[in-house]
Amino acid sequence: MDTTALEIEFDEKGVCNFCRRYDEFLKKYPLDTERGKEQLDKIVEEVRKGGRGKDYDCVIGLSGGIDSSYVACKVVELGLRPLAIHFDSGWNSEISVSNIEKTVKKLNLQLYTFVCDWEEMRNLQLSFLKASVANCDVPQDHAFYAMLWHTARKMDVKYIISGHNMSTESILPTSWGYNCLDLRHIMGIQRRFGSIKLKNYPKINFFNLYIYYPHILGIQLIHILNYMTYDKQSAKEYLKNKIGWRDYGGKHHESIWTRFFQAYYLPKKFGYDKRKAHLSSLIVSGQIKRDEALEEMKKDLYPEDKLREDKAFVLKKLNLTEKQFEEVMALPNKTFRDYPSNYLFFQTGRKLASLFR
Repeated sequence: MDTTALEIEFDEKGVCNFCRRYDEFLKKYPLDTERGKEQLDKIVEEVRKGGRGKDYDCVIGLSGGIDSSYVACKVVELGLRPLAIHFDSGWNSEISVSNIEKTVKKLNLQLYTFVCDWEEMRNLQLSFLKASVANCDVPQDHAFYAMLWHTARKMDVKYIISGHNMSTESILPTSWGYNCLDLRHIMGIQRRFGSIKLKNYPKINFFNLYIYYPHILGIQLIHILNYMTYDKQSAKEYLKNKIGWRDYGGKHHESIWTRFFQAYYLPKKFGYDKRKAHLSSLIVSGQIKRDEALEEMKKDLYPEDKLREDKAFVLKKLNLTEKQFEEVMALPNKTFRDYPSNYLFFQTGRKLASLFR
């Protein structure tokens, strides 16, 4: 990591706050110990109990990526009965579609696929580009999380099992991109730069996310990979052998837009190379050595032929000319603070939720 992460700081021993955060995580989630196994067994039993008499005892998201595919396999191995949810944002790669199909077939899962209203998604995607903010993955990410919570409520399922984990995602600077769950931020940008109303776009607001769904309806979000050993390379081999899963390259590159956004838009416009965070997460969790990460950083971020192919696809799908896109790239960089947001609410959200509970 470097000082493009504005919040990085070092203690008197030269240890940064990102590393210290991972150390605190290990105190709470004792991996590879008897206590860790007891925690996982307790969670599984609670989920089973909550699903008695119902078609499903939990909801999982399925993107075709490594984290969600691994969660699907492990949840089934643990004897749970998940309903798989996929949100098709219009940016799926061929590999991601193939991985989803294989996962569902091999594990005999019921899959609900929600296809976005493309005109609304395209318009919102363009709004975020015109807003010139760093996190242009927000339109996809917010809709995906909203669909998980809404589906859990609709199906009367009390548990959402997520693939987010600290073993491979412990380091991600907030200064590189703002919270995708802030609906006020999304709607503020759309009102300013968009040309249509978002009538069909899935939304979830602060009250539902922090109060109504978890503490009134009792729907709980579980990051189950935090309760087990999760090694990225071992997980890839496991998935290849178990379901015929195919690797798609970089982290979250199962989405064509996310690949283009992370490997071109962010580094070119803002100077943020997310490989630093992804590789640093693997270093602190002991999955790779720092020297290995530095060697990985020497590789091309975006091979020229792949960049040309993806850029042409993205511009065509967004209905942008090369000139229009370059004008967007040349806009002054902004942060979420330049637009409406519920930042202060989210900063204190956990405390408010604890008080409410």
